[in-house]
Amino acid sequence: MPGLQHRNHKTPTRPGIYSERVMHELSICTSIVEAVAKSVAAYPGATVTKVSLRLGALSDIVEDSLRFCWELTTKDTPLESAELVVAAVPIVMRCDHCNADVTLESLQSFRCPLCHEPVNELLHGREMEIESIEIDDGKDEPAKKDA
Repeated sequence: MPGLQHRNHKTPTRPGIYSERVMHELSICTSIVEAVAKSVAAYPGATVTKVSLRLGALSDIVEDSLRFCWELTTKDTPLESAELVVAAVPIVMRCDHCNADVTLESLQSFRCPLCHEPVNELLHGREMEIESIEIDDGKDEPAKKDA
């Protein structure tokens, strides 16, 4: 259909959908930058070198959009040169039928890969956490602050 393109082309499939997607990640990045700045305020003169995040597969955050927004929100801040590291957290469910914690390979089916019964208890996959903040306080070794 004319006017409709695949989402990977970063062209909206309906008016506003791409800008809504970026706005979601933009507000998340703004919150991350504020939280990191507040956390490192206890280390006057320190420079943030790395921020590590854990993002679950069900967190509804698009990593490419998050990285784009990271550049926007850190510009002209003490975090401007900080590296953003994103660790993906898979979907882990508890199967009551075979009494196992299982990792789902796909969002297409919420069935246990062992017994093929439906699983309904989510253990991991919705995370959106600041895992760590690394700072350079001007000494030889960069200090690491767990979030």
